[in-house]
Amino acid sequence: MTYDWQPLLLTFRLAAITTLILFLVGIPLAYWIATTRTRFKPVIETLVSMPLVLPPSVLGFYLLLAFSPQHAFGQWLEQWLHVRLVFSFAGLVIGSIIFSLPFMVHPIQSGFQGLPASLVEASRTLGKSDLVTLFRVLLPNIKPALLSGAVLSFAHTIGEFGVILMIGGNIPGVTKVASIAIYDEVESLNYAAANFYAFVLFAISFAILLTVYVVNKKWLVAR
Repeated sequence: MTYDWQPLLLTFRLAAITTLILFLVGIPLAYWIATTRTRFKPVIETLVSMPLVLPPSVLGFYLLLAFSPQHAFGQWLEQWLHVRLVFSFAGLVIGSIIFSLPFMVHPIQSGFQGLPASLVEASRTLGKSDLVTLFRVLLPNIKPALLSGAVLSFAHTIGEFGVILMIGGNIPGVTKVASIAIYDEVESLNYAAANFYAFVLFAISFAILLTVYVVNKKWLVAR
């Protein structure tokens, strides 16, 4: 029996792009949250953490409304930027970034907060700028947190369903990722195909998480 690998390839492409963008966005955001003293910090932390407690269908519904050409933001995107995010891969990427944001930010934020303040003070005493301190001093000391954030974001994106279904639908080769394919196959009573997609996702997720635990353990022992 032959299986369609396209949903799996699309899933991993989505997860890779989402993780890369989150890595670039999550580091400065996590650093700002970890170091800022603004009174609005709890509000920002709450907004970042909302996907952890908000049902995916709720987030997907509001993103669907926002991206829809029938509403102001979606209409502006289509008229001025000629971009339609509803039922598109780009829409999936944006939805995935929002939905997986806390899985990148929280580990990195904890890593920054766990560092002694003396590291920053010593770097500044040597005349290093904040940017140099971040990249040459702080980030090398939170490698386990960086790895955890990247892996959790990747694995979480692989398992998305509600958000993707709401804003992407089920378009083969465009928005039909593995989680949607599993749902389709179960509805069609094609359990063999559903098991194939589910097992591949299970095996890869298990391997990724196992690698993180092993690598983190080695780093802790080395330190």
